[in-house]
Amino acid sequence: MKQQLFLLTLTIIFTACGGNNTPSYVETPGDDKSGKDKMLNTGADLLQDKTPLKKFTAYLDGFHFYNGNINAQMEAHHYVNQLSEDVYQAIIFDGNGESAKLMGVEYIITPKLFAGLSEEEKKLWHSHHFEVKSGTLIAPGIPKVAEHELMEKLVTTYGKTIHTWHTDQQRSLPIGSPMIMMGSTKDGQIKPALIAERDKRFKVSTAEKRKEREDIPMPAVDPLANAWEKGELRQFVVTNKPDSAMHKHMGSPPKKD
Repeated sequence: MKQQLFLLTLTIIFTACGGNNTPSYVETPGDDKSGKDKMLNTGADLLQDKTPLKKFTAYLDGFHFYNGNINAQMEAHHYVNQLSEDVYQAIIFDGNGESAKLMGVEYIITPKLFAGLSEEEKKLWHSHHFEVKSGTLIAPGIPKVAEHELMEKLVTTYGKTIHTWHTDQQRSLPIGSPMIMMGSTKDGQIKPALIAERDKRFKVSTAEKRKEREDIPMPAVDPLANAWEKGELRQFVVTNKPDSAMHKHMGSPPKKD
């Protein structure tokens, strides 16, 4: 029964997520959409299939900061799709209303998969242990039982987060280099005003959620995650050098039957 409740609440999460209470950081430049554009958008919405988007069923709200600049922080709204028992993917917005801007993406994996990453790759990822235990990561709108079960799963996971539109820096267009983001690992890192303002909007208490999650075991964290804590910073830069990722030619994609 408990598991059925959890699954049910996840399916209705979008109708109970406290949406449209967090505006975007910036206004979109350009002229208003024309009547023709609105008509085309309405037609596309009614007629075109959006199967991948329908799979983003969970909504999480938390905080990120730039890898290498902990003072540059922002609230991040995650819409999450679970691909398997060990892999999640999230679309990140700067708000939860109609004007929200797509800030970036986050890939989330379990310790089992994280253990298989190279040492250098692990330095790009952050743990979620403190975000969960501290109560700063929330799943707005779902019952406490369902949120608690979700947090039990997320507490051991690792995330690789990349922001592509820095609206927190008042950039009205997605200019500049994509940036690797990190999450908090101890008290005092996230600005109290950010948490207080978030809590007020969602009518939640981070302090209460922290108490509610005291029974969730604190996991052992891989020492190569959260590399910024040790001064090992990794960040993207725009360059004119050849492909630094050293992509290999993998041939043509497999043919479908």
